[in-house]
Amino acid sequence: MATSLRRPSFTGCSSSPPDADDEGVRGTCEDASLCKRFAVSIGYWQDPYIPHLVRLSKERKAPEINRGNHQGAPRDSFWKRGYLLPSKYFEIDFPMIVTRKLHSIKLKPLLSKPILDLHSEDTLQMDGHTLDSTRYAIIGADLRDIPELEEKLKKCNMNTQLPTLLVAECVLVYMTPEQSANLLKWAANSFETAMFINYEQVNMDDRFGQIMIENLRRRQCDLAGVETCKSLESQKERLLSSGWESASAVDMMELYSKLPRAEVSRIESLEFLDEMELLEQLMQHYCLCWATKGGSNLGR
Repeated sequence: MATSLRRPSFTGCSSSPPDADDEGVRGTCEDASLCKRFAVSIGYWQDPYIPHLVRLSKERKAPEINRGNHQGAPRDSFWKRGYLLPSKYFEIDFPMIVTRKLHSIKLKPLLSKPILDLHSEDTLQMDGHTLDSTRYAIIGADLRDIPELEEKLKKCNMNTQLPTLLVAECVLVYMTPEQSANLLKWAANSFETAMFINYEQVNMDDRFGQIMIENLRRRQCDLAGVETCKSLESQKERLLSSGWESASAVDMMELYSKLPRAEVSRIESLEFLDEMELLEQLMQHYCLCWATKGGSNLGR
């Protein structure tokens, strides 16, 4: 499980109003989606579904951003899983973002057909910020509100007894350390066998990190959890102190150095990069962390 004809019909309801306090964070989410869409458009990786979910920006993205997205942007989604699809795939995001995604799913057959084909009931219930089907659920929820999150997941029949992979992409950094710890503890305590993968900022105490923080603040977006992003060690410690049995972390530059040479040559041929040093600085300030519990071979 992962936590993103007799054809059923969609049943729709209205959506709830957005929370203005999180507007800056939602803005970074939209920016990240536009960057991924642009990177796909020039060949960094293939994704036939993203054009149906994200518009193509007229603004060209910087090469270092595109290469960073090639490394760090999770490209795992319900639509791309194919034969590797878990028993059920859960996707959680802000209600406002989920509402927009549901609108695309409802209108575009390329997105709705895989959901409908795998669904076993006559009707598929979809309201303004939730869709639940046999193999896929998308839920609008606030990860800072654990009781609400748990209730919505139960309604969508999440089975905590199954081995579960949880993936977070630049999520925890926007929560206070206490809020992210509560989420991590809930996940560690809820699933018998699980792996948690987290992609977000690291090494944020230096000058480059401070500039990143200042740029986001100018956009009314505060990194509330940045103190846990001081180092790879602080990232691992957060996971271990929240009840996970093992934890590892690497920065994205280290991962880039381990890519197959053929893949590096391919992506480096896509566009000219003027300043390799800037790419290195950027990648040294993002990391991939993973933690496990309940399985001796997980994460190996």
